[in-house]
Amino acid sequence: MRMNVTPPPRSPQQSEPTPQSVARRSTFLFLLFWLVVMGGMYLAMQHFLKPAQAKVLADGTVRIERGMDGHFRAKGYVNNQPVTFLVDTGASSVSVTDVLADRAGLEGGEKVRFRTANGERDGRIVVADEVRIASLRVREVRVGTGYTGDDSDDALLGQNFLRFFDVQMSGDEMLLRPRKSAR
Repeated sequence: MRMNVTPPPRSPQQSEPTPQSVARRSTFLFLLFWLVVMGGMYLAMQHFLKPAQAKVLADGTVRIERGMDGHFRAKGYVNNQPVTFLVDTGASSVSVTDVLADRAGLEGGEKVRFRTANGERDGRIVVADEVRIASLRVREVRVGTGYTGDDSDDALLGQNFLRFFDVQMSGDEMLLRPRKSAR
C-alpha cells in the first residue's frame, strides 16, 4: 500500500530560501564554529601556560615546576605587589616593568643602560624593601626597572635573589633551599 504525502501548501508570506541566503547562513555558521573553537583553544592555552604555585616543602625548600613552555615561573611579590617571576639564572638582578615599579613604589634610583639577550635598554637601579616567593624572602634587593615582559606584572628573578639559596634543577622541577646559617 503506497501513500502519497503532499506537503501543506505554502502561504504567500513563506518563500523558498534563495541560494544566496543559504550560502550566507552556511558561511555565518562556519565562522561561528571556528570562532568558538579558537576561543576554546585560547582559553585552554592560557590555563596550561599559567605558572603553577610554588610549593613549600616540610624543610622550607620551595619547589617550582617547569612550565609547558620549558621555563620556570613562580608567583611572587616585590614590595607586596604581586608579580609573575621568570626564573633567569643568567640574569644578574631582579628586573621589573616600569608599571610594576610605579605600583611597588620603586622610585628614583640610578639611571643605567642594561645589556640583555634582546639588546640594550634604558632603565634604573632601585632598591626594593623585599622580594618574596612563597616563604623565601630577601630584603633590600637591588632591582632593575624597564623590563619588557608579556604583561605588566612580569618580572625576572635573577642572581641577586637566587644567590641566597641553594638552587637545584632536576627534570621538571627547581628547588630553592634556604642555606643553613653558620652558628
